[in-house]
Amino acid sequence: MKRDKIPKLQSLSTKYPRRMTSDPGEVSRLTVIRTKDARRRRLEIRRLKYTFETMMNITITENSNNGNKDQDDLLHGSKPSHGLTEISLSLSSPSSNQSTSAENGIVLAGFGEKTCMKNDDASTSTCTSHGLLSVIGRRCEMEDAVKVELGFMAKGGEKFDFYGVYDGHGGSRVAEECKERLHKLLVEEIVEEGSGSGIDWGRTMDRCFEKMDEEVNKGRMAEEMVGSTAVVAVVGNGKVVVANCGDSRAVLSRGGVAMPLSFDHKPDRPDELERVEAAGGRVINWNGYRVLGVLATSRSIGDQYLKPFVICKPEVTVREVTNGDEFLILASDGLWDVVSNEVACRVVRRCLNGQIRSKTADVLNHNRASEAAAVLVELAMSRGSKDNISVIVVELGKT
Repeated sequence: MKRDKIPKLQSLSTKYPRRMTSDPGEVSRLTVIRTKDARRRRLEIRRLKYTFETMMNITITENSNNGNKDQDDLLHGSKPSHGLTEISLSLSSPSSNQSTSAENGIVLAGFGEKTCMKNDDASTSTCTSHGLLSVIGRRCEMEDAVKVELGFMAKGGEKFDFYGVYDGHGGSRVAEECKERLHKLLVEEIVEEGSGSGIDWGRTMDRCFEKMDEEVNKGRMAEEMVGSTAVVAVVGNGKVVVANCGDSRAVLSRGGVAMPLSFDHKPDRPDELERVEAAGGRVINWNGYRVLGVLATSRSIGDQYLKPFVICKPEVTVREVTNGDEFLILASDGLWDVVSNEVACRVVRRCLNGQIRSKTADVLNHNRASEAAAVLVELAMSRGSKDNISVIVVELGKT
């Protein structure tokens, strides 16, 4: 039977010969094209696997007074049609006000309730609401983690809220550990500090980040080549406290002006370059400036193999909340690599003012901060971000 089938196969190949070319360059070009197409299809299938369930349309209303310039700045490459631009966005309805982690490691849209915190002046209070979104984007693995803990601490009759964005590298373990532990370590540090008149936020944050670094480097699951950046914000008692370690970022919108509350720890930043070289390390331009040609950030939690060149000491900023403060944005570099501080603040402001609205009112109409976080993520994707993207928007108000 096998001998009978062989002539049939030969005749079929003769009848339908495979298209061949004698030009080696043409063969190589076709091979590269086929390889790229196959890889693109695999990545698209993988990305679609992690999309969310509820399809939404975000409608951006163009302000006729501003013309088309702002619209072009906000949506790179998009063309307004009859004054409206529609963006397809995938989201999932949350099961609770707190963000949840799916089995694949993606954090879905978070919808935060509004909380009010009284200041020393009984006639004023700082009111906040928040929204968050964390997606895998075009990466093969999800290494970001986000944490929102409302009322995570009370001191002197005042409640504080905690917001954190962690961008892992080499794996997600350190980012996940920071998500679970860092805010708890912060509470422990404040309790150990005692019941003084105020909190020394610089010293407290330093100790907190140092303990977190020790836990991930010396714990039972220690991995020398895994690390994470961290940008966290504590809101309460009329203050916004931001601690940053790495290249994630926090930006405050005050009176319509974007004010960075943290500065990226890039290896080519002059003071960071000097510090790394003084410790005996080198910064090498290898697909971007990297410590020892490996890590693209000069500060992080973890990364034991790069000590002492890469440190965990955060830079801390404390700001009093004023009447002009509108909102706070915390995000990983998946957003900031493609969206500037000013553009991000304009997008959020339009969302909070109702100029960017969701057609699917059942999901997002009760919290515009969540819409703002979702639109920022979609904007980063449309501008070609190739990293995981995590965004927290905290709406501030003083009434």
